[in-house]
Amino acid sequence: MGTNLFMFYLFSSTILLFSVLAVTSRKILRAAVFLLFALVATSGFYFMLKYQFLAGVQLALYAGGIVVLIIFSILLTHHISHKFERPPLMNLILGLLVAVIGASLTIFTFMKFPFRPSEGLPVEVNMQVIGFQLMDLGHNGYALPFEVISVLLLAAMIAAIVIAKKEKR
Repeated sequence: MGTNLFMFYLFSSTILLFSVLAVTSRKILRAAVFLLFALVATSGFYFMLKYQFLAGVQLALYAGGIVVLIIFSILLTHHISHKFERPPLMNLILGLLVAVIGASLTIFTFMKFPFRPSEGLPVEVNMQVIGFQLMDLGHNGYALPFEVISVLLLAAMIAAIVIAKKEKR
């Protein structure tokens, strides 16, 4: 087994393990840490594909930024020791059924699609073009979607803090 294949299986198993742990953990801070590990392992795939820029974005924005915001909001609202109740058995069965149906549909779609190598010429990677696209508001620009997502995340964080701090009557 080659190194690339070993790393692929290592990253895949890490993502699967920590994703399941993040969803099934009953302690909220542990779930956030498990999510962090899954996101870091995802950046490993980008490094394997030699997409260092995307790997850096994955680490900086998702693993670094979003998980820190989640942990900060948990610590800010004093719910660090909060333990979720076990869901009813019917909810677990329905959730598992939906997950199996979704995974089956995804696998069926992947198996049915005829993957073929691209016949086009490779596009030259130019960091200046990437930089201009990240700051552009035009056709291939990413500045506006990035700002919209940042405002959405800010609104979600404020709403979560307001809901968590609301006094019970």
